[in-house]
Amino acid sequence: MKIVLVEPEIPQNTGNIGRTCAALGAQLNLIEPLGFSLEEKMVKRAGLDYWHLIDYARYPSFSAFLEANPGTPLFFLSTKGAKVYTELSYPADCALVFGRESAGLPEELLQAHPERCIRIPMREEARSMNLANSVAIAAFEVMRQNNFPGLLREGSPRTFSWS
Repeated sequence: MKIVLVEPEIPQNTGNIGRTCAALGAQLNLIEPLGFSLEEKMVKRAGLDYWHLIDYARYPSFSAFLEANPGTPLFFLSTKGAKVYTELSYPADCALVFGRESAGLPEELLQAHPERCIRIPMREEARSMNLANSVAIAAFEVMRQNNFPGLLREGSPRTFSWS
């Protein structure tokens, strides 16, 4: 699975999303311009010590991403999506595409792919959800539908001392 962030603006969100990608084995794809440097402390702190586990790529534009990933099934998450994210079936090799925190995805992307625009249900009064939370919600749905490929399904037994 690929997580695609189109022009992300908040370093902490990208760090948290990177950590989610590391835990899932998903590839993080960043579409420029970024609203921060990947060297910023906030990005690294939010990703904790997982950066060595993150497979990520940077692209100068969304079209460059498409050229590098031909045939990848795309799903666009937006508050303007007509379908709920749980109503579709996702192949394990799909890409979930998210827009920037302040404005979402560009309108032309949504109009070009209306059948692939999906949303996370929320109250009408709420403008949007946090980007990192939205990525986690949608990514785990893809993983669930594909039986959590490559992920541990049981906790490892540990001995705890309560003293």
